[in-house]
Amino acid sequence: MQRRTFAILSAGALMTCLGAISCSSATVPPLAEGNATDLAPPNAESVELTVSAAASVQDAMKAVQIAYQAEAPHVTITYNFGSSGSLTQQIVQGAPTDIFLSASQTWMDELAHQGLLVDGSRQNLLQNSMVLIVSQNAASIGDFEDLSTNLIGRVAIGEPESVPAGRYAKETLTAMNLFDPLQPKLVFGKDVRQVLSYVATGNVDAGLVYATDALMSDQVEAIATAPADTHAPIVYPVAVVQDSAHAEAAQGFVDFLSTDTAVAIFAEYGFAMAQ
Repeated sequence: MQRRTFAILSAGALMTCLGAISCSSATVPPLAEGNATDLAPPNAESVELTVSAAASVQDAMKAVQIAYQAEAPHVTITYNFGSSGSLTQQIVQGAPTDIFLSASQTWMDELAHQGLLVDGSRQNLLQNSMVLIVSQNAASIGDFEDLSTNLIGRVAIGEPESVPAGRYAKETLTAMNLFDPLQPKLVFGKDVRQVLSYVATGNVDAGLVYATDALMSDQVEAIATAPADTHAPIVYPVAVVQDSAHAEAAQGFVDFLSTDTAVAIFAEYGFAMAQ
């Protein structure tokens, strides 16, 4: 009798244990399955890309970088911002660069002519326009024609020989028959952001910058837009540099610049996409 009772109790205890194990298995996933993502090898090697880009796109490109890191966390982007002419010379002289985003077709053409771009990687990305800005405390003027009056003492533009914004500004003023008369008033900046700073701080009375740059400061006011026929089209081409050690990853970033995510960011910063 005692043996039978012990057997029944032992069987009951066994069933209870099996039931507990069964319940535990139903609520707790196997360790290997639950940590599969952590244990799996990374999908891609870590890559560092250097992007040389025109100063006028720096705010938009920093926002693009944040969005891209979310999609490609293994890729680290390092920017080198400056005038397109200076960046071109750096690339020609062998500065490590994976991607070039220029504010001028001319400088990209220079690299293409020297065989320094990956074939098929070049594309027109963005468009911009040229505007006349004054500081908030400047004398009230209404248009480009007022630059030659006594209301304006100094006018800033980018250096035409190396800064695309300066070249577009010179073309605009020349088309309006203002460039030569304004020579005594002109102050030249090393890039378009320096021109913006000159105007914002009141060091000059007016300046010519891209429309997108004017949006970046609440210390300046854009009072006129240069007619499109007064200067060459302001188009920003982008391409992978031939000497890139990570051409495939670089092309991946270039492709991202045309996605809906990037397009929305560029629009937020005032850029239109190139046709």
